[in-house]
Amino acid sequence: MTKKIVVTGIGATTPLGGTVADTWRALLAKESGAHTLDNDWAETYGIPVNFAAEARVRPDEVLERTESKRLDPSSQFALISAREAWADAGSPDVAPERLGVDYATGIGGLWTLLDAWDTLREKGSRRVLPLTVPMLMPNAASAAVSMAFEARAFARTVASACASSTESVANAYEHLQLGLADVIIAGGTESAIHPITMSSFSSMQALSRRNDSPETASRPYNVDRDGFVMGEGAASLVLETEEHALARGARIYAEVAGGGVTADSYHITAGDPEGRGAVRAMRLALDQAGATPDEVAHINAHATSTPVGDSAEYAALRAFFGERVDSIPVSATKGATGHLLGGTGALEAIFTILAIYERTAPPTINLTDQDPAIPLDVVTEPRALGEGALLAISNSFGFGGHNAVLAFRSV
Repeated sequence: MTKKIVVTGIGATTPLGGTVADTWRALLAKESGAHTLDNDWAETYGIPVNFAAEARVRPDEVLERTESKRLDPSSQFALISAREAWADAGSPDVAPERLGVDYATGIGGLWTLLDAWDTLREKGSRRVLPLTVPMLMPNAASAAVSMAFEARAFARTVASACASSTESVANAYEHLQLGLADVIIAGGTESAIHPITMSSFSSMQALSRRNDSPETASRPYNVDRDGFVMGEGAASLVLETEEHALARGARIYAEVAGGGVTADSYHITAGDPEGRGAVRAMRLALDQAGATPDEVAHINAHATSTPVGDSAEYAALRAFFGERVDSIPVSATKGATGHLLGGTGALEAIFTILAIYERTAPPTINLTDQDPAIPLDVVTEPRALGEGALLAISNSFGFGGHNAVLAFRSV
């Protein structure tokens, strides 16, 4: 028997704000999280991009010093967002053996790894911190969240590039269906605004080079889009069965109606040009939801603002929805937040949940001249989604050919 899985708590720390409320408010106000970086990386290393979307509230403003010293910034962001989500869910009274963690990252403890390498070269082996490996390992964020909430059912980690945290939420849905836990904290995190990643993404011409105007650099669907903006932060969701949520009188934001995860098996950085994997992921999500494409009332698109990526996603949407796709309200929120890599899917899941919970699709910023080859109905001002039942999807696609889609239904 299929169980109804619901979202009862949400938390985030992002380039737009240190909480979900602040982030959502800034998103609706059409703010940008991008700005010129306060460092000399571009000059020192010859990096052609000198801006990014850093988290608006730094972790050391929230965490105790003794706590943050033992965690890579990516794990710090994860813990902050998970605590907010848990409190928002009413701090459920659940047995540790029935509480699980499904968390994700695209890269992991990058800062810890590279800082340790610098220390090793400059000061020798004895000066490398003994906690270096526990801090840099990809499962560090999942472990930190698990220990913070005494979650003993499991603490699992997904690392599937930009699809990571969408996949972690899809996994949480499956794990609750299987009865492996009563409550799960799911989400994703990333802290990879670093000279190495900035250099690499710049070399592959994936980053926007609008150094003179960082706030308008991420411009999904615009005819002159030239790449994404690096972002950082984390987002967390508390999921549980509807039965469990109702029994404790919890507030319910939305139903997780389904999830679809597929692989292109095509190219390490480019998606299948025919979008077959993306189409299958959308179909799987809606099949699990017991829904048809005609029922989808809103889409939060992956839409990174790269010339090829936005066009490829449109091709997949068109293949799946047909001509109707051009009349479905689409939000491309990376224009405001930048691209949080492994954390972006969970954040956009929250945006999708809030869109149907508040019946308001968030705007896409910086769209001044829409690409005529992508004639979507892009939301550029906060838009009412109307009355009645609402079904929305959130898309995420990552390097390696990873595709993940979530379907949410209003309650």
